[in-house]
Amino acid sequence: MAATLTDIVETIRNELTTLNDLRDATLARSRSLTRSCAHGIRAIHRHEWEETDALLAQARTEAKAMVEAIAEHPMLYHTGYTQDALKELVEAHLVNAVSRRLPLPTPAELYVTGPTYLRGMSEAATEMRRFVLDLMRRGQVLEAEQYLEFMDEVYSHLVTVDFPDAVTDGLRRHTDVLRGVLERTRGDLTMAIRQDQMRDALLGFERNLDRYLGTNFAATDIAVTGQGLHDELGEESQEQR
Repeated sequence: MAATLTDIVETIRNELTTLNDLRDATLARSRSLTRSCAHGIRAIHRHEWEETDALLAQARTEAKAMVEAIAEHPMLYHTGYTQDALKELVEAHLVNAVSRRLPLPTPAELYVTGPTYLRGMSEAATEMRRFVLDLMRRGQVLEAEQYLEFMDEVYSHLVTVDFPDAVTDGLRRHTDVLRGVLERTRGDLTMAIRQDQMRDALLGFERNLDRYLGTNFAATDIAVTGQGLHDELGEESQEQR
């Protein structure tokens, strides 16, 4: 018996109803995943490692559930909110791996495509600026260099991925943003290193004066030298939080 238009339209309506329900569920899962990743990154900056591990494990579980539910619907997997949430998953895991010197996760382990992994990698490198500023604010200038090196390495890789935005999901814009953050961070860190070198040189000179002239320049200046820059870095770091 031939199908009528009513039968055909009703079948399509049922399919679209199912797809719409799945879309709503995926949107809710993507929002929950994004929150878990954001809280995980916050815990990383606070060095709350147990909380970090729990949140990232929760994020991976949420990502797996979201991806498996839409495995037969590529349209929903490749939609913006799904890929943005998975990008946050990549960023959180890379920030955790770099800050704790853990093995880097692969795209397959995070249920993401190559372009989404690269975009998350770009944002993870951008997030490294907060680590640099926090360390500079505490006077740990040399320790901050490893994070700048990671930023530089990521940027060096991303500029070699020369494909149209339709293929990379807008990776070029993320690369441009990273370049600006990288250059600002490099300038800030270089200034801090030079300032520390100048402070050490001046302190040595003042100690020599104190030794030969009986003055007390070094004891007076050691607590205040370089404080201006550290205050500025602290303000910028707090603004970013």
